[in-house]
Amino acid sequence: MALTFLMVLHGLMTALTGVLCFLCFFLLLECIAALVPGAVQASSSVSSSREPSLSCPSWQTASLAVLMPAHNEAAGIAAVLGQLLPQLRQTDRLVVVADNCTDETAAIARACGATVLERQDGSCQGKGYALNHGIDYLAQDPPDVVVMLDADSFVKLGALRSLTETALATQRPVQSAYMMTLPEGDAPISLASRVGVFATRIRNVVRLRGLTRLGLPVILTGTGMAFPWSVLTTVDLASGSLVEDMKLGLDLVLAGYAPLFCAEAEVTAVLPRSSSAVASQRKRWEHGRFQVMRWYLPLLLTAAVQQRRLGPLALAIDLCVLPLSLLVILVVAALAVALTLASLSGFGLSAGLGSLALAALSLAILLSWVKFGRQDLPVRQFALIPLFILWKLPIYLTFFLKPQQKWIRTEREIL
Repeated sequence: MALTFLMVLHGLMTALTGVLCFLCFFLLLECIAALVPGAVQASSSVSSSREPSLSCPSWQTASLAVLMPAHNEAAGIAAVLGQLLPQLRQTDRLVVVADNCTDETAAIARACGATVLERQDGSCQGKGYALNHGIDYLAQDPPDVVVMLDADSFVKLGALRSLTETALATQRPVQSAYMMTLPEGDAPISLASRVGVFATRIRNVVRLRGLTRLGLPVILTGTGMAFPWSVLTTVDLASGSLVEDMKLGLDLVLAGYAPLFCAEAEVTAVLPRSSSAVASQRKRWEHGRFQVMRWYLPLLLTAAVQQRRLGPLALAIDLCVLPLSLLVILVVAALAVALTLASLSGFGLSAGLGSLALAALSLAILLSWVKFGRQDLPVRQFALIPLFILWKLPIYLTFFLKPQQKWIRTEREIL
């Protein structure tokens, strides 16, 4: 009887460690592909079911609108607009949606030279509703391309042109290389902030570079996103989702417009200095990611089968690659149980798969850190990542006990 129980338990653990092993090797594949020398060509990514327009305008003749949702951003929006406005041509439009603001965001943006839309609707709060409000305004005189930027985002010189040209040439959504940076100043920076910058770089840059090198579509990561107008009008932006950008990208994949990654277009935002603000931001992102996974995984798998397209399948797998901290926790815990079962029953398959999963995950993190993370996460603090994982445990526990449903703005650094 005991042996039968151990055999059944080992079978379940073999299935679990097998899934974890597959996901960890998929992550490793993304990271290795990202490290291969050579340019990342967004326009050569996975083919779409939609053909590019042969008569699309060029950068010189295209009309561009930058759409920026903003909620109580008075402390920093002037610095953001001051860096952005010189990069716009005279024919370009900058539209700021001051969404449910209780501060001077609208007045400051208007004084900087932006067209400002003020929206007050306490029942429909969130970035998706603000974006939809801005799109309704632009529909009166539609541009060729819309670039969406958050009110804390700084755009590298030339990024707007790269995003616009790629969107025009492919008639596909385009995601910039969106990265977090550490706050400046002499005040100490928490381990959570440093590891958060590194983890965001893996999610938003390393993995997207890898998917692009593999000829696969990518997700949208929140800011620095360009859309041909004809593509943008195929989906509904009005949503209270905690990760409206990811939802928008997956909706576009299902509609046949798989997003591309433009590595040369860099957009940055300053990570909050305080651990509490970082935790709030992470909670919103990761709870939202779990919700989107639950909603869209069946839809992506169904689309991959019905349409016989690799893109939705690849994104379904990518979506299943859990946040690094949670993935580490699950792999280590599964390996510990598998090793215990192996010692009691002599069945070692699950332990072997768990060991392979941990090796692949560790190698993916190490390779990414060597190439992309050493400037923000020194060796001594890289070794403290287990403490960061323990710090994040409550975020994951609250998802099962009391998942976040309402969008909450992250506190910003004063710029």
